[in-house]
Amino acid sequence: MAYLMGIDVATSGVKTIIITPDGTIVGEAFRTYPTSTPNPGWVEQEPRDWWRSTAASIREALEKAAIRPQDIAGIGLSGQMHGATFVDAAGEPLRPCLIWADTRTGPQCERLEKLFGHEKLVELTCNPALASFTATKIMWVQEHQPEIFAATHKVLLPKDFVRFRLTGVYATELSDASGTSLLDVRHRRWSAPVLEGLGIPASMMPEVYESSFVSGRVSAAAAAETGLAAGTPVVGGAGDVAAGAVGSGATRSGIVTLIMGSGGVVFAG
Repeated sequence: MAYLMGIDVATSGVKTIIITPDGTIVGEAFRTYPTSTPNPGWVEQEPRDWWRSTAASIREALEKAAIRPQDIAGIGLSGQMHGATFVDAAGEPLRPCLIWADTRTGPQCERLEKLFGHEKLVELTCNPALASFTATKIMWVQEHQPEIFAATHKVLLPKDFVRFRLTGVYATELSDASGTSLLDVRHRRWSAPVLEGLGIPASMMPEVYESSFVSGRVSAAAAAETGLAAGTPVVGGAGDVAAGAVGSGATRSGIVTLIMGSGGVVFAG
């Protein structure tokens, strides 16, 4: 039998599940990681902690499922949205990730809205300027830690750092990218006017794929750390809220999902 693996890189920890094609869970594991608040409004996590916890949870889930790694037909990723993970050319984090809960970027929100105007920014990205979103976090690092920005090879969302460690590929997918204030949502690509206006090189952003696209395959190095089989496909996946909407059936006509968490989100099929 072929099985599927889901990995959710959440705020408090990472959960890995293994399911049968009909959705029956045969193995699962949860590992936590710390959050740092060095100043009021600052909320950061160490990306290496995500990976250590992910690798451990994969090994535990495989052990509980008592299946061969080769029986995993594919892996999907979900996770906390909006974070900004700055990595160098070797893929190593340059600083802790500014996660979604970090609200230090009020001045950057004002500058972003002033630069484009509220209506134009919404037209370009389908989003206003929000302190939780990735764009303003990049702007903060540009302004306050220019040496970090200059050394940055890619800016990754949290689950996509785990994707890189699994596959060696820099990639994201549309649902997570849509919460950055950098995506041209209507045309399903990074917004050139916003990137240019903010002085963010397009090369600094990962490739954007559909959620179901096979974005990479488990590398030999990741297989050694996790117990997975090298070559296992890893698909784009989804941001946590979007993944939850799919799971609740909001892709079907007539189904409406309301999520009340840190923010309120409504999905309608």
